[in-house]
Amino acid sequence: MPTTIPQPAEVQQAFREELHPGQQSALISWLAFTATFGLVRAITYSIRAGKGPLRNISAGGVHLHHYLWGILLVSGVGGVALRGDERTRRHPLVATGYGSGLALIVDEFALLLDLQDVYWAKQGRVSVDVAISMMAGTGSVLAGWPVLRRLRANRR
Repeated sequence: MPTTIPQPAEVQQAFREELHPGQQSALISWLAFTATFGLVRAITYSIRAGKGPLRNISAGGVHLHHYLWGILLVSGVGGVALRGDERTRRHPLVATGYGSGLALIVDEFALLLDLQDVYWAKQGRVSVDVAISMMAGTGSVLAGWPVLRRLRANRR
């Protein structure tokens, strides 16, 4: 009798057999985006509340926003895409770097758009968080749909 929760080996097999390398990279990227976005939200809320070990990072008295790290990550991925061979471009770390970097940038999009630090403005902050979280989750599910379909079929 199969268990209700798929075992890691079963998930890995479905991932390899149901998705071609480009789809694998897309799924990894969406999952990295989703996880990074959630983690960054949790960290920024804890910093704002003054709880936990993490604090804002500054250089020369200037706050370094996390979109900077996202731009660096996405730029690094771009370099790999331009110069790397196929195996290197499809490496899971490249997909993870892209998804994570994009989440760091998207999380501070209002700052980039308005060129003002409106990150904590109440107007729309909750709705933006919910919208991006839903997009991240939906994208992850859609990118992983063939794997989820396979795992579901194995449960029957």
